[in-house]
Amino acid sequence: MTNIRIKYGRQEVTQDDIAAVVQVLNSELLTQGPVVPAFEKALCDYTGSNHSIAVNSATSALHIACMALDLGPGDTLWTCPNTFVASSNCAIYCGAMVDFVDMDPKTYNMDIKQLESKLKKAKINNNLPKVLVPVHLSGQSCQMQEIHELSKEYGFKIIEDASHAIGGSYMHSKVGSCQFSDITVFSFHPVKIITTGEGGAALTNNSDLANKLVKLRSHGITADQAEMDIRPEDEIWNYQQVCLGYNYRMTDIAAALGLSQLKRVDLIIKKRNEIASRYNQELADLPLSTPWQHPDTLSSYHLYIIQLNLNKIKKTQPEIYDELRNSGILVNLHYIPVYRQPFYESMGFEAGYCPESEAYHQRALSIPMYSSLSLDDQNYVIETLKKVII
Repeated sequence: MTNIRIKYGRQEVTQDDIAAVVQVLNSELLTQGPVVPAFEKALCDYTGSNHSIAVNSATSALHIACMALDLGPGDTLWTCPNTFVASSNCAIYCGAMVDFVDMDPKTYNMDIKQLESKLKKAKINNNLPKVLVPVHLSGQSCQMQEIHELSKEYGFKIIEDASHAIGGSYMHSKVGSCQFSDITVFSFHPVKIITTGEGGAALTNNSDLANKLVKLRSHGITADQAEMDIRPEDEIWNYQQVCLGYNYRMTDIAAALGLSQLKRVDLIIKKRNEIASRYNQELADLPLSTPWQHPDTLSSYHLYIIQLNLNKIKKTQPEIYDELRNSGILVNLHYIPVYRQPFYESMGFEAGYCPESEAYHQRALSIPMYSSLSLDDQNYVIETLKKVII
């Protein structure tokens, strides 16, 4: 194997980021200090949302978002199968059921027409979803206004899984504004747009939901006297557990990194879009499809996903995948349809359930995309891809 190793995604950490983390390490409070609230405020200021609750992962954010919306046994959550398993696992954590709406092969996101058709059938059969989780794959927003209109007609709640999409926009508003959803979830994993090491956040414009989310991320505990039961005056009750919650808190160390990175998120998005534009231009004549962008969206380009035209290529997708990786280009696949995973197959899901997602699975590859990708490395990716598939 070549010594060149270009990953599909990676973090970019500057000296300012390091200094921000060191400042916290030199302070008295490594967790539950002032930096997490500062990061939360910065997220609200950036997105235009009213409330932000930082947690230790996007998976945790999805879990408590479902809990805050009272998802539980007997309820169903719908999402798109073309996503990471966390988008549906959050329902299982709550004892709810999961179902899937197939993807639109043009946007890679949930197909609105199929969603509407499935909702009509579900209404007749009295099995409508309680929660819908549209996933903004690669950083391009789903058509949230249309989804919101359907939610008013069919009565479901909306959690935007925007794990890929901080910095992106939809209809001239930042993803995370929650204009068309109850809660939006971000991820700050190292391969995402900005990072806190591990981390996530749940954003909402609803103060009641925000209050629930705050308690759920920290053991279900409150120190608000208005929320506490009355206890004898000769006993100390400076906090109470009022519901079942979890230890999903973000540390101030992690928040310091995120707060520093958030300051340059627009520059990061600009760089990613420039890299995507060059890919679009250089790959235009190859037997593959480059990502289509809806005119109502600005993608954050967490991923750059190509789809191979295998009718015009004399190799299989796995052969191309292996050849690129053996050349030092660590391409990936986003994603295997969730219901094809053994855990979900054990629930009764079978191949063929969402044909578009399965066809996509057979054609897709994620090629390197990150803001620090150099011109030389991008040239190497482009030239190697040409050699492998032509």
